Amino acid sequence: MAKQKKLTKGQVRRIKANQDKKLRNIKESVQWLDDDLGEPISGTIISRFGQHADVENEQHEIHRCNIRRSVESLVCGDKVLWRQGKETKHSINGVIEAVHERSTVLSRPDVYDGVKPIAANISQILIVSSVLPVFNADIIDRYLVAAEQTGITPVIVLNKIDLLTDENKDEIEQQLQIYKKIGYQIIHVSNESKQGIDELRKHLSSHTSIFVGQSGVGKSTLVNTLMPELGVLTKQVSDNSGLGQHTTTVARLYHFDDGGDLIDSPGIREFGLWHLTPQQVCNGFIEFSDFLGNCRFRDCKHQTDPGCALIAATEQQKIHKKRLASFQRILASLGDNTLTSRFND
Repeated sequence: MAKQKKLTKGQVRRIKANQDKKLRNIKESVQWLDDDLGEPISGTIISRFGQHADVENEQHEIHRCNIRRSVESLVCGDKVLWRQGKETKHSINGVIEAVHERSTVLSRPDVYDGVKPIAANISQILIVSSVLPVFNADIIDRYLVAAEQTGITPVIVLNKIDLLTDENKDEIEQQLQIYKKIGYQIIHVSNESKQGIDELRKHLSSHTSIFVGQSGVGKSTLVNTLMPELGVLTKQVSDNSGLGQHTTTVARLYHFDDGGDLIDSPGIREFGLWHLTPQQVCNGFIEFSDFLGNCRFRDCKHQTDPGCALIAATEQQKIHKKRLASFQRILASLGDNTLTSRFND
């Protein structure tokens, strides 16, 4: 497959300007006057659909609302002020007028919009990997970098452990021990045997959490197991490609009966970090902190540079060689074509 040509800054700017122009020309399908609306009340964004969003009030009632043009950014998990209409107009119940400051925000790079928020006010990221279709430590490392940038606590979840074999068990467990030694928490789960599900519930009970991971690792199936009443649609992993079918298309927030919230969001097959600087990527590898700034040269690229403190620490077994190699691959990818970052599920 031919490599896509990278857009110039001017092309990106013109595309963005055309999009903005089209949005300005779109009139709201439902017009509200102040007399048609009640007093401002607080709510939480359950899901976003283009120019509309579902808002939950304090009574856990969900209302579909228009979004004021003055609201520049709105994502699942946002805390908002909205006004309910005195009557429903074409299934629209009110208007979202303002967004409260976010405690945290998880974002992804977008070729048109720069950095695009995915979900807000999250306290925990569950990085889901699985035995099949493939256990991919590089993807886990990318999510860990993203999590460290936001201050959101990451937890690594190994799913489908019922499929562990003598051939793959030792290799996967050795990789997970690297993360455990660094200080990350690991949870082993299986939807088939239900092993680890109770432990996972405990981790979710006091947090607003989000599942992230490649397609096919079982994120939506885990949601079904944790919340069977929701009936979230899932599909089998493709027998032909080994990749997961797209099962979740819009981020949505759900509540657990025992406390805690879960945002089920579109996953990815490749997680681009091209919007980060090399220094930010360095900071995402938390075990590097004691060695950063000790390289012989201030502009050390941490690849084959003489006097590199990270390479020296790896040779002294203070940094695991697999983590350094993963870090070097991420640094090398920062200059890759931004269009290769695809977000699917």
